[in-house]
Amino acid sequence: METGIPEGTGSLEEQPVWRGLPPGLLRMRRLLLAVWTAVAALAAGLLPGLLAGPPWAVWALLPVAVAGWGWVLLGRNWRSWRYAERADDLLISRGVLWREETVVPYGRMQLVEVTSGPVERYFGLAGVQLHTAAAATDAKIPGLEPAEAERLRDRLTELGEARSAGL
Repeated sequence: METGIPEGTGSLEEQPVWRGLPPGLLRMRRLLLAVWTAVAALAAGLLPGLLAGPPWAVWALLPVAVAGWGWVLLGRNWRSWRYAERADDLLISRGVLWREETVVPYGRMQLVEVTSGPVERYFGLAGVQLHTAAAATDAKIPGLEPAEAERLRDRLTELGEARSAGL
């Protein structure tokens, strides 16, 4: 009988529903890359151009070339981040070359924080930081919309309390 589920993966209820990060995080990171590239290109081109002559100003192209590569890598990294809420735990997956998947059981969470620095607030973003008893299992989901971050914090807190752990 054809179920549409690959063999060995269980039922549909067991499959996590993955959510990606909003595009605002990618826009923020790329804008910061552009700003720092402009500063680096100005320093790399202006200083040698003034001190050693105009042909040395070509060094300004080096930060621009590196930023072009960084632009692509930022997109790949952004697409690699995802998270899923399951019945008993939260899954966080990230990484392009080295894929890392973190499983945080709701019953092990001690603290759930919503953080947002000045640049993140300007772009309307917030991050959710999960703390557990073991420092190695602390996890973060960056670049969420504030309403989603608060919803996730409230849900994780509720589920953590229901699982009788540290929250």
